[in-house]
Amino acid sequence: MATYVFRHKVGDIDAWLKGHSDRVRLFAPASNGFRTFQDADDPKSILIVVDTDNIEKLGAIINDPKNQPIKDRHTVLEPITMSMEINF
Repeated sequence: MATYVFRHKVGDIDAWLKGHSDRVRLFAPASNGFRTFQDADDPKSILIVVDTDNIEKLGAIINDPKNQPIKDRHTVLEPITMSMEINF
């Protein structure tokens, strides 16, 4: 299992927060769970830490055009940046 960090901004933090159950359902096929953080200095900047065994599948879910209405409803703003854990 690997851990990835996704960061993006949102247009409306309240709309985004209300979408938590949608994200749980959306990420479930490719995630072993995730944690959500909000920047202390920017309440519209979100960070999601995801544990996954299949980053390709998770990326496909995130980038699937059929999921754009969910992003729109949650006011997700592009770009979505992804970082991976460095193991020493």
